[in-house]
Amino acid sequence: MPEKTVYKSTGMNSFGIGANVAEVDVKDDKIVRVRPMRYDKEYSAEYLKPWTIKARGSEFHSTMKSLLPPYAYAYKKRVYSKNRILHPYKRADWDPRGERNTENRGKSKFVRISWDEATDLIAGEINRIIDEYGLPSIFIQGDGHGETKVVHASHGCATRLMNVLGDDWTYQARQPDSWEGWYWGAKHMWGQDPLGQFDMGNLLLDIAENTDMLIFCGCDMETTTWGWQGQLPSQYCFWLTEIGVKQVYVCPDLNYGAAAHADKWIPVLPNTDAALMAAIAYVWMTEGLFDKDYVDTHSIGYDWFEYYILGNEDGEPKTPEWAAPICGVPSRQIKALAHEWAKKRTSMAHGNGGSFIRSCYSHEPARFEVALMTMQGLGKPGRNVVKFIEWYMYGLPSQQPAPCYSSNMTVGAAYRGWDFVQTKSFIPKTLVPKAIMGDYTPEDPLTWQGYTVAGWPREDQYNTYQYPIPGAQGIHMIWTDTPCWTTCWNGGNSMIEAIRSPKIECVVAQHIWMENDCLFADILLPINTKYEEEDIGQDNGAAPFGLIYYEEKAVEPIGESKSDWEAVGEVAKKLGVYDEFVEGKSVDEWIKIGFDGAEKPSDISFEEFKDKGYFIAPTLDDWEELPRGFGPFCEDPEAHPLSTPTGKVEFYATALAEHFPDDDERPPVPHFIPYGERHQESLLHPRSEKYPFLIVSNHPRWRIHANMDDIPWFREIPTCKVVGPDGYKYEPVWINPKDAEKRGIESGDIVKILNDRGWVLGGAYVTERIRESVVYQDHGARLDPIESGVSDRGGANNLIAPTKTTSKNAPGEVTSGFLVDIEKVDVFELAEQYPEAFNRPYDPDEGVGITSWTEEA
Repeated sequence: MPEKTVYKSTGMNSFGIGANVAEVDVKDDKIVRVRPMRYDKEYSAEYLKPWTIKARGSEFHSTMKSLLPPYAYAYKKRVYSKNRILHPYKRADWDPRGERNTENRGKSKFVRISWDEATDLIAGEINRIIDEYGLPSIFIQGDGHGETKVVHASHGCATRLMNVLGDDWTYQARQPDSWEGWYWGAKHMWGQDPLGQFDMGNLLLDIAENTDMLIFCGCDMETTTWGWQGQLPSQYCFWLTEIGVKQVYVCPDLNYGAAAHADKWIPVLPNTDAALMAAIAYVWMTEGLFDKDYVDTHSIGYDWFEYYILGNEDGEPKTPEWAAPICGVPSRQIKALAHEWAKKRTSMAHGNGGSFIRSCYSHEPARFEVALMTMQGLGKPGRNVVKFIEWYMYGLPSQQPAPCYSSNMTVGAAYRGWDFVQTKSFIPKTLVPKAIMGDYTPEDPLTWQGYTVAGWPREDQYNTYQYPIPGAQGIHMIWTDTPCWTTCWNGGNSMIEAIRSPKIECVVAQHIWMENDCLFADILLPINTKYEEEDIGQDNGAAPFGLIYYEEKAVEPIGESKSDWEAVGEVAKKLGVYDEFVEGKSVDEWIKIGFDGAEKPSDISFEEFKDKGYFIAPTLDDWEELPRGFGPFCEDPEAHPLSTPTGKVEFYATALAEHFPDDDERPPVPHFIPYGERHQESLLHPRSEKYPFLIVSNHPRWRIHANMDDIPWFREIPTCKVVGPDGYKYEPVWINPKDAEKRGIESGDIVKILNDRGWVLGGAYVTERIRESVVYQDHGARLDPIESGVSDRGGANNLIAPTKTTSKNAPGEVTSGFLVDIEKVDVFELAEQYPEAFNRPYDPDEGVGITSWTEEA
């Protein structure tokens, strides 16, 4: 029997919004078991009023326990990983009073130091940088995915300290990475601030009652949701099959969601969804298969769209026969899809972060999707757009979360990680390498359009921002608590080059494990897992009820690790600003502030909350009457206008026409753009003669970015890794049998994926689950550099993704759908060529460990 059981969110949502709450059993100061949370453990079903969706003679019930994904059960292994950073470290050949050897970041090893020495060094560098260059020269990378914490916010404690020091430090702005196409494209057609996605209210009910066909574009409902949403989407999709809702997957890969749920798989080539959708629009226009009355009353500029589709603009009608050789889908299938879509009440579905929305010119397929949905009566029963991940919409009060049909409680008052909004200086994440490597000055700055901070309501894609800000100098110090740049974003090798620049005089990384950007730090601070901390959390999306919970400490901190809050606090002490940093409050007092700030539907004392461990808001009595998606706009567009300049769907984006009239990469009307001045990542471009494959790189099946790559339970699963002849477990690469035969590749062979930006290795998996001319490898693999900045053994293909952004006026990421070649390699020959890289200490169960990068035994 456990000695105690505590509640912990196991989702990787970050930014103070949890998911997948679990009961964690502890005995002898060790985590022994992770179980689903029982919602009715402290509250009766009569109080909870669990909801039920009734449709087509069947029922879908809210559960009385959390539906944990495999990640949640296995995550405890990370607490005891051999890859944990348990002590402060300093790069051996970095001397702040002498040679800094910045070119050796990622090459030289680390030596152990004390907390006192580490914080002295950091505080000293902060003071020196401020004195020599000014506060804007300190760059905080306080964003990205990781453990979800509130008081100990892994994405913000350093920003809080910087705000104590001033208001012009430089922040790394995380633009809408999993929403790029929606933010830079769809937003200009239907508004939907902040992210340009969809009004999600009550759509599980609407789809069940009214939708005949559900189309999934570029997403995997059995993988992407695991890290953020759990198993509820999976259960719901299985139920849709039971009640006869047809599910169609349009994607280059028969991914795990398609394999489980698809009634039809349409294998489209990456980056060509816009051509496919243009051809569907052509069929509807020429055969009169769209809702003309709706288009007339709910949109503006349709005639411009029609002018382009029918070929009047460029002399090329966008027929199915035109689209077929571009997108790889036979014209008969395009016509069949167009006809069935028009005949049936059809909704579209997404799981954020898929290849569909994170590629070159991804704003165009996003806009085409809005166009097609509008042509079929957006918001009519059964005709909406749903996303099966992040249903909480960042807890915005204007967005009723689904399926959470209860009060949207938030503990945001305790969240210590949104202080970035106070600073005057920021750089979009995708432009960081360019900002560092360029010789920019306030008089000749790097400029871009848009505030770019994901999830932060701000409609200003037309404002110009700059780096450095007036009166400031460039970046000279980087402090990161999210060391996943190189494997989470595009152009990772460019970032490695940038971080080695002599301009960057100090790099501080605080993290739990030795992975990815930690390899390039000068000072490493060991951080707790959330299981070693006391905190508060909320779940307003993954759970069937609004939920806040007390996260009691499960186990004592391992090694010398501290929480992010404590670690930054130690630096604050050395700077003499600790009281200002903590605002005179203890962790428990901050937890109470979060509890008191939650808009609870009934009274409960703080003591009772801690004693019970959680508080649930019961299902709303009138939840079935809540608005459904775009239903209010559909019923009365004048009373419920969209947040576009005209209040209607804009086939012709008036603001784009006003601010970017000459942008041929994002014109006012949606276009299919195969390639352009910025990107040539297309099989239609001559560059494909050298690199004849497009790579699809989705969220991983057995990881979240680089997180969890050291979990033995996953690594022993055959589909997780491909074991090479050298015993190394390589990241799988899917390749079609016809392509494999031409290259002499068989399953189990080790292959090189390459382009002009570098190369990475992987293990071949020959399968018809990937279409021809495409290879598939999950993104975000843990770094194991061969030639650092050139090649990688771990399969971190973000390193060779384009450095350039979505389009010239849209600084978004491009991490999928780019050109590569693939060839079989002999790993033993590579080992002779790169003996140091191939002889690092290696554990097949956990991968390359911390001893590979430290000088201690």
